[in-house]
Order: sequence, then C-alpha cells, then structure tokens
Amino acid sequence: MNGFWAVLWKEFAHLRRERMTLFFALIVPSLQLTIFGYAIRVTIENIPTVVLDLDGRQDSRRLVEALEATKTFKVRERVTDFDSFRRSIAAGRAKVGVLIPANYSERLLRREQAAVQVLIDGSDSQVATTAQNTVGLLVTQLSIQRGKAMAESIQAAVARTEEGRLAMPIDARTRLLFNPALESSHFFVPGLVAIILQLVLLFLTSFSIVREREQGTLEQLFVTPVGRAGLMFGKLVPYTLLAMGELLLVLVLMVGLFDVPIHGNLGLLFGLSGLFIVTVLGLGLLISTIAQTQLQALQFSFLVMLPSVLLSGFMFPRSEMPLPIYAISTVLPVTYFVEILRGVILRGADFADIAPSVLGLGVCCVAILTFSLTRFRKQLD
Repeated sequence: MNGFWAVLWKEFAHLRRERMTLFFALIVPSLQLTIFGYAIRVTIENIPTVVLDLDGRQDSRRLVEALEATKTFKVRERVTDFDSFRRSIAAGRAKVGVLIPANYSERLLRREQAAVQVLIDGSDSQVATTAQNTVGLLVTQLSIQRGKAMAESIQAAVARTEEGRLAMPIDARTRLLFNPALESSHFFVPGLVAIILQLVLLFLTSFSIVREREQGTLEQLFVTPVGRAGLMFGKLVPYTLLAMGELLLVLVLMVGLFDVPIHGNLGLLFGLSGLFIVTVLGLGLLISTIAQTQLQALQFSFLVMLPSVLLSGFMFPRSEMPLPIYAISTVLPVTYFVEILRGVILRGADFADIAPSVLGLGVCCVAILTFSLTRFRKQLD
C-alpha cells in the first residue's frame, strides 16, 4: 500500500477539477432514472379500437361501453361499412376491430348465443395478448351478469351467498402482495437503479485509467515509488465513495419521484450495494487493462452493458430463457444485484432470503477482482 494516500489525494483533486465527471456521475443517473422510470411501462392501456356496430341497439352499445370501461381499449373510430372497418386495421390506425352483427340484440332476447367478431393486429404480440385476454375476461363477465339476471327471474341458482344472493359456485379470493396497485414502476425502477449504477461506474473507471494512459500520466505513476495495491486502491476508493453518493441520490429519487417504498433493511441494502460497486469497479479496471484508447473502452463497456440489460432479468424473466442464454446470465454481476434490490426494496427480504444472490454476487466479485489484479500487474510490468 506504499503511496496509497498520495494517489488517493491525486484522484480526489482530479475529480474536483473534472466537472464533467461529477456531472456524469450524479446528474446523468438522475436524468436516466427519471426518464426511463416514466417511459418504461408494461401496463398496456388505450389500445386504439375501431367499432362496426351493425346492431345499434342498447345491448350492442352496452358492449362497446364495457370495452371502453376496461381502459384497455380506446374507441378511435366508429365506421358503418366493412371496407372502412378493414382499412382502419390495415392502415394501423386501429389495433383492434370489433364487429357486432345486426342480429346481436335479437339473439340475446331469444336466449340464443350471440357472436361478436374481434379482429386483433398481431404484429405487436404484447398488445395482441393483452387485447385477447381482456376481451375474453370481459365477455365472460357480461355472460355471467346475464346468467345471474335470468336466474333471478326464475328463482334458480347454482349457488347463493350466506345473504341469499346469487353467486358463483367457486369463489377465488386473491390478494396482491408487495405491489397491490400493480404499478410497473415498482418492478422496473429498482432494476433500473442497478443498470444505471453499472453503466456510470464502468464508464468512469475504464475511461479514467485509459485517459491517463493516453496522456502519459499513468506511465509517470509507474516509475514513482507507489506500490501496486496502493496505486489500484488509490484510484478506486474515490469512485467507490462517489458511487455510494450516486446510489443514495437515485434511491431518494426512486422513493420521492416514483413512490417506491423500501420495505427492507437500509443497512443491508447499502452493504450489498457496496459489494456490487466494488465488483463493477473491478470490471471497469479489467476493461481499462484491455482497451488502449477511450474509444475501445467505450466499445468494451457497451459490450458488457448490452447483455446486462437484456439477460439480467431487468426486462425479461430469466426463467423463460433457453438454457445456454440462462447460463450466460449467471456470470453477470448485475443479475444478482437486480434480484437483491427487488428482494430488499419490494419484498422486505432479509439476508437469509437473498443468500443465493449474495453468494453469486460474491463469487463474481472475487473472480473479477482476481482477474483484474492479474491483468493490472501485467500492465505495470
């Protein structure tokens, strides 16, 4: 650790002079969290819908009103002929088309099954699946309501409540835990904290060392009486402290801006975040030993970030991934940190609950730091 304090003060002085570094480390993550937190939504609402109502009576109007009441569909057009109906979907103005036949009300009055055609644009699978499921649930609900009304009129029922009202034979009472309002931000924002933290730390660490190599100051440090460990830790400690400040900032924004409460222990959260920060700094150090220019450091950083976003479970569930892709995700440190953040923040998990993720992150930390130190010593030699 010879020369550690000298390198440490040098790095602090460098951070103080480099205003853009502080801007990138503190302001940019705040902007990213705010923009992506509001932009990323998995709840699909207001799907543009076109309606061709050939019946035009009370029952058909009630069906259309029920569709809009779900907030999944938004009627953008009401047409009177099939050609306009088809053209609206083909042109992309509507993702869903509802065709109500002329005999819809009559068949319902005669107690016959009335068919309604629903055309769904399948080019966007997520929108199509949501529309299909919502239509199925809505039609089931409307059918049950008509069945209840008919049963009341003839004083017959498959089942009744204790108060004597008509009821379904089986009652499934569900209760939503941790996120009862089903806010998508509660799921995405904690994962976004991990992604942003890794992005900023990778760039800061790898760019800092590569920039010094380009300017020749790194070689000057090599010939000074500074030990290898002192040089490495002296350069990384300031970024560790900066990262903890960045973490505190984005957590405050998460709670204040997106109303995502932290249910777990803050000490556990910050302690495991420190482990992740050290791991990412080691990864940045590794990139700096491979890259010779800042452009190469940028390319290597993006090479790490792309699988981190797609394979870590931040956006897509890992359980659905093919086995080879799932295996790749297990070597990414951010995979375990995303699980830790969601466990502690959303579910109030303690150390025992997230022990497998902590173990995985710890193994990644040891492996990356060992490899980085080996590479860094080679550079010094």
